[in-house]
Order: sequence, then structure tokens, then C-alpha cells
Amino acid sequence: MRLGDAVVAPAPATGVRVVVDVRPLQDPGRAPATAAYLRGLLGACAAEPLEGESFVLLLDLGADDPGLLFPGLPIVGKRRLPITRIFRSGALTLDPFLVRGAALGAGRGLAREAGGSGAVAHAVAGALPIGPGLPVVATLLDLAPWELREQYQRSPAARFGQRLRAQLLRDADAVIVGSAAIARAATQLLRIRPGHLWIVPLAGGNDFAPFSMAGTEVGDAQRAALDVERERYGLPARYFVHTGRHDARHDFGTLVDALARLAAAGRPPRLAKAVPWPPRILLVDTTPDDRAAAAQAAAASGVGDLLHYAPALLAEEVARLVAGARAVVHPVVSEAAALPVLDALAAGTPVVASAVGALPEVVGPAGLLVEPRDADRLAHALRAAWADDRVHRGIATAAAARAGTDRRRWAGVARETRAVYAAVVAGRS
Repeated sequence: MRLGDAVVAPAPATGVRVVVDVRPLQDPGRAPATAAYLRGLLGACAAEPLEGESFVLLLDLGADDPGLLFPGLPIVGKRRLPITRIFRSGALTLDPFLVRGAALGAGRGLAREAGGSGAVAHAVAGALPIGPGLPVVATLLDLAPWELREQYQRSPAARFGQRLRAQLLRDADAVIVGSAAIARAATQLLRIRPGHLWIVPLAGGNDFAPFSMAGTEVGDAQRAALDVERERYGLPARYFVHTGRHDARHDFGTLVDALARLAAAGRPPRLAKAVPWPPRILLVDTTPDDRAAAAQAAAASGVGDLLHYAPALLAEEVARLVAGARAVVHPVVSEAAALPVLDALAAGTPVVASAVGALPEVVGPAGLLVEPRDADRLAHALRAAWADDRVHRGIATAAAARAGTDRRRWAGVARETRAVYAAVVAGRS
């Protein structure tokens, strides 16, 4: 929906040419949320083609072509860009000019000749084009550079680059956010005009779903596969999952402190003897450096044996581990997209998370929320989700309802995003 307006109209009958930077798909470990967003959106567009729609992909030189991930997507052009990440913070300034040059040749006239109604540049990562000659749609998945300035704007180059990004977001024809909370934050932090903000709620990954009914052939096969994976990673039958990078956005130190407090407090008296204590947590989708840092922090607090680690996994393997978890744990200090939480809810798994950014709006009654950097409250929430069956039953029931037949799908995200494309093209006509 547009901020302050009614629900977005259905996608138009005629599509547009979309110039989109897909470099995050070539190196998803650097920007996992952006890569997940692009996979979901482009996959949904490929699954339900729109007459006249076409895509021009902006790629890194020398890296694999992610367009092959989307058979059926009408790709009419690919532009290879110089690799700028070697310039670190300087890339924030270089990229807008490179993306501008690549977008200039997209050609609104050529798009109309192909049956489309016009062309847009859709910026999902940090690189918004400067004056591309096309309407610009930006998806804002991260507010950490402005919420956590001390971590993300340390150098003069980083400060200048983030100021440039903020100005380009203000200049964009439309800025897409996933929740009303992030729309309000974008207005306050970046001074984006409300009339240019569009709320398009995001969705969990298509691989995430609850297990099929026990006693059925499919359900029994899913549980047997989960048992094999639990044994591989040394997990007990009851476990938590924590996904994502351990950067400044994540409140991993508070999680370790909370585990240490649970260990010191002793075993809850009513917890079944077969259930281990303190809680065990599986870390998924972390880099080797992240795992080493996590292990060091946990060992220093005396809880190193409570963490288990999984290497890079296929999406269906992550989905299975999430579906079998007692809860997904997501302590953060900044969260604009909430994609790991949306994945958990798509699998019917409740959440223990921080009450920041998009999370209160996304989680609702399907989890327990605590203030960030509060180890005592996080410990209480972890204890309740792990050991209190009544509390767990309530949040698990709400999570299961979110994973039902009315769950949000990427097809809906694509449909509403196409409506934004059509609106900005019409606004430039």
C-alpha cells in the first residue's frame, strides 16, 4: 500500500522494462537480505510473466550470471560493471555513476516497441543511479547505516557515501519499504516524503513451510531427513535456530550473555529430564569468520558447548532445520527487512526477537519480543520459549496460523511491486 493511501491496485496488464542491479546475487554472502529479496521478486516475476515486461540486469565483471536462476524471466540485456567493492567505502560514491551509465541505454522507446509501457530503474542494493533519465524505484531493506552511524559512517568516505545514498533515496520516484514502522523511520531518518513511500510487505522464502502431517509418507520422510541433519550437527531433539551474519546489526553479545545467565540460574524444576538445559542453538548462514567470532565469544562466557554450527546449506536444508526448531532466535539492534523472521513464520516456527524496526509489526503474537541489549529479558524469553510449554504453545499456534493458506507469498510482492512500476511510469508520462 502507499503510505496513507489504500491498498495497491492489481498489477497492470502491460509491464515495463526494469533495469535492476543483481550483483548481490553474484555474492550473496555480502548482502544476504538483498540477495534473498532479489531471488524472491525475480523468481515470482519469472513464474507469472507479464505481457510487455522485460529486464536488463546489471552484473559484476567476471562473476557467474545469476540470470540463469530465473528461467522464463524475459531478460533483454546484461550490462557488466567494473568491480567496485575493492574500493570499500569509496564504492558508495562510484557505484551511482556506474549504474547511471548502464541505465542510460535501457531505452523507454525500445521498451514500448517491445509492448511495454515504459522503463524504470529498480535499485535494491545501495547503488542508486544519479540522474539515469528513467524513473527510479528503490527498495529500502536496511536502515543500519543511518541508525548505527558510529559503526557504518566511521570514515569520511563512508559518511559522504551514505549522505549521497540518502539524497538519492529522497530523489527517487518511489521508495518501497516492507512495513509501516520502516516507512515512519525512513521519513524521520532520511526525510523521504511520505507521498513517495510505498509499503509492500515482504514474504518468507518459498522453500519454507511447516512439516506435513505426521503419519503421512511425506511428513515421515521430512522428519527422517531432519533426524539425519540433527545428528550431523550434534543437535538434540529440541533446539533453537539463529540465522544470519554477525555484523553490527546483530545483538549476538547479548545472546551469549543471556545463555550464560540461564546456565547460572539452573534447570527449571518442571522441565522434562529428556530435554537438555540450557538451550542449544544452531547457527546457520554464517561465514567461517562469523563462526570463529561466535565460538570465541561463547567460550569466553562459558557457554561454548551450547552453540552448534552448520556450514553453507541449500535453501531446502535450512528450511527443514527451521521448521523443526523450537523457535528461531533473532536478537538485533537494527532490522528493516525481517526476512529471517518471515522465513520462520512461513515454516510455522515461532520467534524470540528484539522489539526493533519491522519486527514488532512482522512478529505480532507469533513470538516473544524484548528490548535489544537487555540480557536479563532475553534470558527470560528464551527460558519461556524453551521450557514453558504453555507459553510455547501460544506462540507456536499463532506462527502456525501465519503459515496457513493465507500466508504472504512472493507472487503478491511481485504483483504490488509491478503496480509501483506502473505508477511511477505513469507519473513521468
